[in-house]
Amino acid sequence: MSLASLAFPFARPVLHALDAETAHGLTIRALSVAPAAAPAVDDPRLAVEAFGLRFPNPLGLAAGFDKNAEVPDAMLGLGFGFTEIGTVTPKPQEGNPRPRLFRLPEDRAVINRMGFNNEGHAAALRRLEARKVRGGIVGVNIGANKESADRIGDYVRGIAVFAHIASYFTVNISSPNTPGLRGLQSRAELEQLLARINDERARQDRKPPMLLKIAPDLREDELEDIAAACADGAVDGIIVSNTTLSRDGLRSANAGEQGGLSGLPLLALSTRQLARLFLLTGGKVPLVGVGGVHDGPSAVMKIRAGASLVQLYSALVYQGPALITSTLAHLAGEAARNGGSLSSLRGRDAASLAHQGSSGT
Repeated sequence: MSLASLAFPFARPVLHALDAETAHGLTIRALSVAPAAAPAVDDPRLAVEAFGLRFPNPLGLAAGFDKNAEVPDAMLGLGFGFTEIGTVTPKPQEGNPRPRLFRLPEDRAVINRMGFNNEGHAAALRRLEARKVRGGIVGVNIGANKESADRIGDYVRGIAVFAHIASYFTVNISSPNTPGLRGLQSRAELEQLLARINDERARQDRKPPMLLKIAPDLREDELEDIAAACADGAVDGIIVSNTTLSRDGLRSANAGEQGGLSGLPLLALSTRQLARLFLLTGGKVPLVGVGGVHDGPSAVMKIRAGASLVQLYSALVYQGPALITSTLAHLAGEAARNGGSLSSLRGRDAASLAHQGSSGT
């Protein structure tokens, strides 16, 4: 067990007594100065081949935790098979006014309205170049500045800046905290976005895989449009999903705060959308399942819904790094029970999960 896992039960009461964003900042600083542990040797049964990359295990850290590429190696050292930094925008920006990050402990959830606060491309690039000799899969999640006159151009710039260093790209058009951003998910705008990005990718000597991150709050016809726009190699994969604007069934005092909801309440919705997209794409586009993953069984649920890879973040707020080890152990057990890999489980329950808890919309 890592030192961070051993320390978390003692640190948690202190961290949770602080404002959520202050606690997060302290966590990043502690991880940045702690000696980086070499990742444990992964069970070979957990290795995954997806969009041209070989992942040592399918469990990754979702974007939002390490916005400025300060601790990718620390997170890989805790056992993640990959990590994703960002969202990063061309220019530094402050984001929305504080407070903007809220714990919902009774719901095991988080609400954020951060607004793409980050130090900009240059700062992230400097850190990624400094650690490139260490290897590991580190994705770069790119976004647009709030006041940009050409938001698609901001994504194009992200490709140009990080193409030589990113293991993969995530195009984040699904944050609810930048006004108008989710409009890029409409078919016409999405096709224009992907065309311009792919034109830029074609100009690069190195062409990392590109994933699209979508919202969970999409109608069936909107999902159909995204599946169509992403066909024929327009993207290499899709991440399902970002945070939700839904507030159904919450009990915590902060449930009324504006922003995107993540954590356990997102599990059913995001998994249903994941399964629907798996069916719409015929399983031909690799999917990353994120939203509500909090233990081994929920990670397996994502795979059975159609995910090749799984990401988590919010559950770390409540469970700490031991969650990574326990989830990987459960996944290894599932692999052992299913012919020595998880690949046979992918999409097995998609048909049933696509309608589970659905009202038919």
